[in-house]
Amino acid sequence: MKQIEVQIMGQGYVLGCPEGGETRLGQAVGKVDEAMCKIRDAGKIKARDRIAVLAALNLAFDLTDRPTSVPTEGDHSASTSQLLTLLKRLDNVLASDNQLL
Repeated sequence: MKQIEVQIMGQGYVLGCPEGGETRLGQAVGKVDEAMCKIRDAGKIKARDRIAVLAALNLAFDLTDRPTSVPTEGDHSASTSQLLTLLKRLDNVLASDNQLL
């Protein structure tokens, strides 16, 4: 797994990326950065952890608008699986960030 340094809302992060997944990860980082900056720039919320949660919820909500099969217990669709992976990554990054507030 490769290590890639990215910027989200002006903060640097080193993320693990599977070989050949750089483009997809870059697109995901771009979407997260755009969503978080949009919330921050609205001026109502300043704490990065709250901005990240709202951005994650907005992105997840957008995913629910896409037609997918209903996953059975223990069987997630690709979109659900990808969302869970992204949310876990976000949780890990936020947990290691000592500048949340």
